[in-house]
Amino acid sequence: MATTRRRTQSRSARRPDAVAAAHAPQRPLDLLAALRDMTLIRLFEQEAERQYKRARIGGYCHLAIGQEAATVGAVAALQPQDKLLTSYRSHGFALARGTSPQAVMAELFGREDGCAAGRGGSMHLLDPDRGYLGGWGIVAGQLPIATGVALAGVKRGEKMAVLCELGDGAVNMGAWHEALNLAAVWRLPVVFAVFNNGYGMGTTVDQASAEPEIHKRAAAFRMPGERVDGQDVEAVHAAADALLQRAREDRQPAVLEVMTYRLRGHSVADAGTAYRTKDEVEEWASKRDPLALATQKLLAAGVAEGELDAVAREAQEAVDAAVAFADASPQPSVDTLAEFVYGDPRTAEQFARMAPGAPAGEAQVIAQLQQAA
Repeated sequence: MATTRRRTQSRSARRPDAVAAAHAPQRPLDLLAALRDMTLIRLFEQEAERQYKRARIGGYCHLAIGQEAATVGAVAALQPQDKLLTSYRSHGFALARGTSPQAVMAELFGREDGCAAGRGGSMHLLDPDRGYLGGWGIVAGQLPIATGVALAGVKRGEKMAVLCELGDGAVNMGAWHEALNLAAVWRLPVVFAVFNNGYGMGTTVDQASAEPEIHKRAAAFRMPGERVDGQDVEAVHAAADALLQRAREDRQPAVLEVMTYRLRGHSVADAGTAYRTKDEVEEWASKRDPLALATQKLLAAGVAEGELDAVAREAQEAVDAAVAFADASPQPSVDTLAEFVYGDPRTAEQFARMAPGAPAGEAQVIAQLQQAA
């Protein structure tokens, strides 16, 4: 009976029961700037959804509509020298970190001017110049890499921190346990930000996890664990800022569980209605939309409605420009498709193993593609 009750439990739109203790961020969040970022992300992803359904975007496309406050609040707490690694639901992270919408949309279109030169697609965005070391397509695959990045920073004597975002579906993978254990043993400056939207694809957290309050698992590794309301951008920023600051100064790893909700399905191919009710989705959309909550705060603070209208208008213009840019960007030529796969494309010698007759044989595949084109 208990199991049945857990499996039928819905996620109401109320605030999480255990919210992280109040923090005073060292760098206060500019709420209007945060709303600007959240609005850009929302409109960008709505446009990406339309373009995907028009077959302009290939591969997979995972949207984070509804999770904008979690993304913007966490990224705003990063400093320039910090590093960021995420899961495959990564559009918002790139935009929040400062990557241009044009480069992100071009990447979704698979074009040369994309932020991964058109090779990565939706799940593998990156911007090393801004410390964004990638969205990663393998569930929990980014955790060991983030831990290694933090170790490298320590070895170099850098005062930096790593923010590693993952979904709630990743916390039962072996990589979670291994990464957190090493981060604690070696005192590495990495904050594991679990974006708990309640569902690992279509499986609820209650069904998949013996301890569904994920922040409590940090105790197993003797590191701090906190839970925060992920629909409140200021609360997310304050909590992330405090944990990242502690990571930089004291090399203290931590777990931050960010309670949020995706209003779309797991991917564009998933309607998201087979495992949850329309009423549940509508309740979150009507009561806990992070953009609406931030807008209400700004209006209460005296910001004029015209200024808020300008935020939406400018974001829409940026998205329209991104689509035009991506559409005009050239397709990568077929004979360069293997570049960036094995390393620096300027090192011609490494491609010798792909020459006709060589064991790898990619050059033969490319030749066949060229003949068929």
